[in-house]
Amino acid sequence: MKVVDLGRVDYEPTFQAMQAYTEARTPDTPDELWLCEHPPVFTQGLAGKAEHVLLNPPGPGHIPVVQTNRGGQVTYHGPGQVVAYPLLDLRRRGYFVKEYVYRIEEAIIRTLMHCGVTGHRVAGAPGIYVRLHDPFAHAALTEPANPADPFKGLGKVAALGIKVTRHCTYHGLSLNVAMDLSPYTRINPCGYNGLATVDLAALGVQVAPAEVAAVLATHLVQRLG
Repeated sequence: MKVVDLGRVDYEPTFQAMQAYTEARTPDTPDELWLCEHPPVFTQGLAGKAEHVLLNPPGPGHIPVVQTNRGGQVTYHGPGQVVAYPLLDLRRRGYFVKEYVYRIEEAIIRTLMHCGVTGHRVAGAPGIYVRLHDPFAHAALTEPANPADPFKGLGKVAALGIKVTRHCTYHGLSLNVAMDLSPYTRINPCGYNGLATVDLAALGVQVAPAEVAAVLATHLVQRLG
């Protein structure tokens, strides 16, 4: 898999380039992994609802909202966040979408381990979460005491939204490293009211986004193989 570091790029042309790459694929087109960072932008998934954007006034500080064809609801991308877009032929690689999601999440968990942080899955909520009171604890999550609040005590550190067409993937994942987290207060992240969103810096981990991107790329290439 070829790893392509795009640097900081606007979201919309990157989205269009992913679409074009996927639509032009043949059975022999090589798989690629695109790494990048985006200027501030809110993106809506296919199921995205306008009411999940709570506050985004026009004028200074306004953040564009882009409608996409990925799964999921609204999320935020911005500087200090590592974004990865795997462009894969799943049929050629020999597994299905559910396993693809599992492998992506496992790569994120392994990347967090590199930083000393323990990442967790939450059933029915794609992405990776951490314990806010002790993000370094290794114990597995237990069933939530209140099923109506499955995120109590948790913060989301990585988001996942994918698109699969003709067995080929695009869109992908984002991992929060050292961001301005305030734009998350303007949305219900991934459609969940009150869901806390964190980055590694807020957890006390000082690490460069470029280092995290390199580690994440290594794990994605290994786990998506």
